Formats: sequence, structure tokens, C-alpha cells
Amino acid sequence: MTALPSWLRLDRFAERESLQPDLGRAVRATVAFMVPLVLAATGRLSIEVSFVALAAQNIALVDVRGDYRLRLALLLAMSAVLAGATALGALTANHLLAAVIATAFIAVCGGVWRHLSSDYGMSLAISSMLVFLIALNSAGGAAVARSDAAATLIGGLWGVALQVANWPFRPQHPLRRTVSDSWLAVADLFEAMNPGGPAGAVEREERMRLLETALRTTLDKSYAALAAARPGLLQRRLEALNLAAARLATRVVALNTALEALTAEGSFNAFAPALQPVLTALTNTSRTVALAVVSRQPSHLATADVRLRRVTNLLRVLQARGTSQSVPAPGLAQLVEILRQIEQHLPAIHAALRATVDRADERSAFSLELFDLHTLTLRPLASALNLSRHVDPALVRFVVRIAVLTMLGVVVFKTCGLPHGYWLPFTVVVVLQPDYGSTRRRAAQRTVGTLLGSILGSALLWLHLPFAALMTATAVTMFAFGYTVKRNYAVAILFVTLFIVLLTEAGGPVTVAFTVERLASTVAGGALALLAAMFFWPVWERDRFPPILAAAFRANRDYLGILADRLASGGAYDSPAIAAKRHAEAANSAVFSSLQRIVGDPKNRQEGIEQAAALANGNQRLTRALSVLALHLAPGDPLRRPEIGRFRRLAVAALESLAIAVERAAPVATDPRLAELENFSPDASAATNPQEQWVLAQLTRAATELGAMVLAAQETSAG
Repeated sequence: MTALPSWLRLDRFAERESLQPDLGRAVRATVAFMVPLVLAATGRLSIEVSFVALAAQNIALVDVRGDYRLRLALLLAMSAVLAGATALGALTANHLLAAVIATAFIAVCGGVWRHLSSDYGMSLAISSMLVFLIALNSAGGAAVARSDAAATLIGGLWGVALQVANWPFRPQHPLRRTVSDSWLAVADLFEAMNPGGPAGAVEREERMRLLETALRTTLDKSYAALAAARPGLLQRRLEALNLAAARLATRVVALNTALEALTAEGSFNAFAPALQPVLTALTNTSRTVALAVVSRQPSHLATADVRLRRVTNLLRVLQARGTSQSVPAPGLAQLVEILRQIEQHLPAIHAALRATVDRADERSAFSLELFDLHTLTLRPLASALNLSRHVDPALVRFVVRIAVLTMLGVVVFKTCGLPHGYWLPFTVVVVLQPDYGSTRRRAAQRTVGTLLGSILGSALLWLHLPFAALMTATAVTMFAFGYTVKRNYAVAILFVTLFIVLLTEAGGPVTVAFTVERLASTVAGGALALLAAMFFWPVWERDRFPPILAAAFRANRDYLGILADRLASGGAYDSPAIAAKRHAEAANSAVFSSLQRIVGDPKNRQEGIEQAAALANGNQRLTRALSVLALHLAPGDPLRRPEIGRFRRLAVAALESLAIAVERAAPVATDPRLAELENFSPDASAATNPQEQWVLAQLTRAATELGAMVLAAQETSAG
């Protein structure tokens, strides 16, 4: 194979890196860190350089997205927090009890930052604890507190200035919003097609016509914007995603045509209830794609993956329902073929979307509960702030652990008079994580990285390198940390330790005692963290999840049984029915809480989480369908239709089979009930009254959801 010219290889590397924020982050952090360091070394900076450099570096490292006013507000708030932590450390430096109490306060504040934002909270918690501990190791006093806090604030503002200076050159990418508009237009078309909507036939036809025109206009604008953009890897990938939207739009228009033909043949009323959940799922999926392409957040990509899996299963059930008709109408056959084409197009959509997300390989905490999306409502920064009053119990336990251990570390280094003993509690802060599965997996890596970084930093200082060589080495380590912090955290820990050693100890004498003290503090801090992780040994949520999901299946089974009894006997929506509904909803809530905890387990404990989420969402949708049935209970007016008893028999047996299979982790063989569920199509048009017609339509919808769940369970066992 002929080797590519150097300039071409460099150009392709630049294209690849343009899709990632790592290079820009590393450059910002290096400039933010090195400028005050060089100014101080040349006598042009009279304040404490450690606080200036650390604050500037931490602010410059933040990959902040969203509205520019919100970005600026967040960065200024983070700078203020760092300055406050520095002041508190210096004020309490000469009082042991006050220092211990202040340490607990900073640890609790770190938990608050983590609760408020999973994107920005962790870095703020660690950096604020670092500057606090360094200030705690100073001479202390009000004058020192004012000086060090001012130095930290100046550093933070320098970091903010670097961030702001970059915005005109790398604005929020307008092409991403253009492509997202295409997906929103497709979603609007799916929503208008939904047979469950309030519009009549004439209004629906007019709305579809207007939306098709709007879609065509939007796609044309997207094509023009992408064609006028500078050619590159990102531009080509966005073109692929926009093309995926256009191809899906073609199938949407064809699907609408097939629906019109089906209506003319008189077969639509029997098929419409089963089509409704599919169109709703396609609407939500299209809007999730629009959200993910703009936000570039791994959590949105993961949500899109779950939605695509769910849509695939619903489409397969709907196709099976269409092909199972004894005398299929021509329009129905056409509709089934279009549904098959939509299903075959879904993997291409996922691949195109994944290619445009910067951190597609990260698994981020995300809500596995698929809420309906009525608008995009995209506020990447504001949505990253969690203002809920409910605090994750795992986070509370983490705050208690880190507060106790850091207080213990402060007591040790203060009472023993260790000049650099703050490395003990700082190592604990670096090693510990709120999710205990990741703590066990990463603790050894972080401890080793901190230890190696400390050794290498000492070696560089022992060599007594010339000023230029030492500054170069520091800049290289800073750049390496900024570049690897999101790619390989274990490697990044080595570099962060290295540049902190060079920053905090380059101005003083290098002795064996200092080196041994720092290494011993690092080892002791890592050991404390490891012992704490072992003491709070986690129960893997993946092992606890099956009975929770099985309980949710059985709660729906009981809820369905009560509703079927009330329908057949003319019963009311009484206390037992209300209690069954609440039990089913509470069971679904427990399932999603368990799924969220699984995300905190190591990756090898997360196998099959997407399939589990698909089952959980199907079960929740089934609960919602049953709740609609509950609204149509007519006291004293029994509904004597054999379809109710048949559906009850099929659904109860299917839900119990699902529960047993999940509990026993047993293979789910091809179930004959799946075919019966797919063929369950009561003729609602033959109903004698509107209540009967609506009940039969909801039973068809529930059968579709349940059929998709059985299919998902079979695929899970096969995988």
C-alpha cells in the first residue's frame, strides 16, 4: 500500500480532531496554565502563582455548551467557588478543629456540585478541594486568605477570558442545528399522521400537506447550508445524517399514501390502534436524534439507541400483524412493505448519528425512561443543571465517605506537621467516586497513576533542569493531561500529578524527605480509598434487577386482570383498581431506578442494559395503555365481548412467562403466544357503541406493546 504524503496525513488527522474537543481543550489548558507560570518565573507576577495557574487551568478545561450567557454565568460561578474554597482554606489553616469542619463543608459542597451537574460538578468538586487543601497548608490568616483568594479569582478570570476569546472562532456549530431542523420536520410529519390525534380527516389531510411542504423546504435549506460549508470530515458526516433524514422522509410520505389507500379500502379502522404506538415512537425517536446531534451528549445518544431498539420491535410486530390477515387488502400489503423499509433504514440512522457525536464511546448516566418529546426544548447547559430536590442515596453515601476520609487526612497531616501532607486527602479525593462499581475498577489505576506521576515529578526536580527545559516539561505534561482527560483518565491522572508536583514544589529545595513524604501520603491516601471501597462493598445492581423487573411484569398482570374483570362485569374504577394502578406505576418506577443504578456499575456488569431498558419501556407503555382502559370503565354496563377474555388469557400468560424468564435468566424460546398477540385484531368497527369501540382499540394497542416485549425478550436471550 502506498504511503500517504505527510501533508495529507496531517490534514486527515486535523479533520478527525475537529470532531473531538480534546485538542482545543488541551491547548486552552496549556495556555491558561503556562502564562501565569512564566510570568511568575520572570518576576512579572507578584501573587501566589499556584492558585492563579490551577484556577485558570481548571476553568479553561471545561467543555461548556449552550447559550453564551449561560456559559459565561457558569464559568464565573465556578471561578467564585474556587476563590471561596481558597479563602476558607487559608482562614482555617491555623486552627485544627476549624480546618476539619471546613474540610467537611468543602466535601459536602462537592456533593452539591455533583448533584447539580453530572457534566461539570465532578471537576468543580475536585478542583475546589485541591485549592482548599493547598491553602490549608499555607501560613494562614486573613491577609493570606485575601491574597490567595484574589490570586485564585484572577486565575479563574484568565481562564474565562480564554474561553470567551475562543467563541467567535468555534461557535456552536450552525450546521448541527440545520441538520436537527430536518429531523424535527420529519418528527412533525410522523406526529400529524398519528391516527390517535384529535384532528379529523379533512384537517389531517391539510396539515399533512402543509408539513410535507415545510419538510421539503427544510431539507432544501439543509442541503444548501451543507453544500456551502467548508468540506471536511464533520461536514460529510452531517451530510450523511441529513441524507438519512431525507430518506426517512421519503418513506414517511409513502407511508401516508399507503394509509390513505388503506382508508379507502375500509381496512384502516382495524389497523389504526396498532399503528398509533409505532408512529408515536417514531416521532419521539426523530426528536431524540435532533436533540443528540445538537447537544453531542453521550446520554442523548444512548437514549436514541434505546428508542431505535424499541421502534424496531414495534415495527416488526406491526408487520407481522399486517401479514397475518387471512385476506390482506392491497393497501395493507403496501403498508407492510413500507414498514419493512423503515425498519431496514434504522441501523443507518444510528450509524450516521453516532458518527456525529464527539464522545460516542462514553457511557454517561442517562434517564432510561423514554418520555414523549413534544418539542425539542434544547438547552444543553441549562438542562445539565439538576434542580431536583431528590438526592441520589448513592451520592449521599459518597459524600459521607469522602468527608470522613478527607477529615481524617487533614487531621493526620496537620497533627504530624507534614509539609506536603495534603497529598493524603487529595489522593483520596482523586481516587474515590460516587458510583462504587467504578470506584473498585478505577481505584488501582488512579492510585498507580498518582504514584507514578509523583515519582516522575520528583525525578524531574532532582535533575535540576534548566528553566527552559523545566517549563517545557511542565507545558508538555499540562497539554497531555488536557488531551487525555476524557480519553483515558488513568493516563490523565499521571499527568495531573506530574504538573501539580512541578507547580507546587519547583520553587523550594528538593530533598529526599519531601519526596518520601509525598510518596507515602499518596500510597496512604490510595490505601484509604481502597479500604473504603471494600468496606462499602457494592451489591451489583445487575444481580438485583431481574426480580425488580419481574415484579413490574406481575404488577401489570394483576392490574390487567382487575380491569378485565371490571369490564366484563360492568364494575367501576374502585379502590382495588386504583391500588393496582398505583402498584404497577410504582413497580415501573423501581425498574427505572434500578436501571439508573446499573449505569454506575462497571461496564462488564452492564451487559444487556439496552435490551433491559427496551423491556422496561414496553412494560411502562403497557401500563399506560391499561390506564386508558380504566378511564372507560362503565359501572353497571358490562362489556360482553369474547376478545376481552382472550386478551386477558394471552396477556396474563405472556407477562408471567416474561417474569419467570427474567427471574431465572432462562432462554425464552419461540412463544406461540407471540403469534396470537400479533394476530389479535378485534374489529372495532363492528362495536355497538363508542365505549366498546374504544376499549377494543386499546386492547389492540396493548397487544402490540406486549408483542414487542415478548420479541425483545427473545432477542435478549438470543444475544
